[in-house]
Amino acid sequence: MKKIIKVFCGLLVVMSLLGCTKARKTESLAARTIVDHTGAHIVIPAQINRVVIGSILPLASVYCMYMGSSEKLVGMHPSSMAAAKNSYLVKVFPDVANVDSRFVQNGAVNIEELLKLNPDVVFYAAANDEEKAVYENAGIPAIGFSTTRKEWHCIDTYADWIDLLSQIFNEDLKTARAKEIIDYGYAIERKIKDRVANLSDSQKPNVMILFNYDESNMTAAGHHFFSKYWIETPGGNNVVDAKGQLKINMEQVYQWNPDMIFITNFSPRLAEDLLTNMIDGADWSHVKAVKEKKVYKFPLGMYRWFPPASDTPLVLQWLATKIQPELFSDIDMDKEIKDYYKRFYGVDLKDDDLQAIYNPAREASGK
Repeated sequence: MKKIIKVFCGLLVVMSLLGCTKARKTESLAARTIVDHTGAHIVIPAQINRVVIGSILPLASVYCMYMGSSEKLVGMHPSSMAAAKNSYLVKVFPDVANVDSRFVQNGAVNIEELLKLNPDVVFYAAANDEEKAVYENAGIPAIGFSTTRKEWHCIDTYADWIDLLSQIFNEDLKTARAKEIIDYGYAIERKIKDRVANLSDSQKPNVMILFNYDESNMTAAGHHFFSKYWIETPGGNNVVDAKGQLKINMEQVYQWNPDMIFITNFSPRLAEDLLTNMIDGADWSHVKAVKEKKVYKFPLGMYRWFPPASDTPLVLQWLATKIQPELFSDIDMDKEIKDYYKRFYGVDLKDDDLQAIYNPAREASGK
């Protein structure tokens, strides 16, 4: 009997070892390696079921567009959520409203709250080394999405994000969808560039983008920023000759005296605030753009229309109709937006929906 017991125990040990070896092989087969926008080789699960999107704020809209749903998205940054709740994103993908955003508190990642979400992967802004370290220290695969490696080229950046998503999820149907989305963006860009190619400098209006304008701060968007692409591609001249964001005052605005002003959705200010000269301590009535009523608030579709996001080709067309209205008088933005939303989001927009996109709420700034 003792011999039988010994043999049986030995068999159990062998079977246990074989089971462990098989598990390790299965685990190895269940992982893949991708290269993110930092150049890092990231080992990710073959099957991804829980995704958190951190500091790469516009990516939630691109993710939902690419996936065709908000499926698997369990966490997103509070600033992205503020935009989502005041945008069309939650109407098309209502489950986005239930995505958790408590893992970011006071602008920083709370690792305890993040771990509660049990993410398979986290997407973050590639330049945010501090955030990357938090994820890596917690043992969570962190994939960096860059806003700068395409040198602020909005269509290239939008395409770059979609391409990386297609590598992460690696499904034939979604790969084909990625190509369709990317090809459409480049087709729009070619059309815009072809029409403005022969413009002289004198035919290009002087444009200023107010990036952040609230009670205590006013910044304009210069070069080495998305503003360069948005203004120059459809035939404008950026008056802000500085890198990134430049803190300014009214005296600087008077000196530039822009022909047109665009206000981003990162600012709670609306176009009518300037046009009606209702801002305490700032007299906008002498500025050319205000006099000629060429002050515009960026629309807000699936996300804020300034950084690259899922509506990026629409942003380029909308800006073209404002900056060079005669060259692009044939573009019917109502139709372009409706067609785009039908094709890529599967929704039929009504006229009321369009008005909501064209007239975003102050709250969408997240401030």
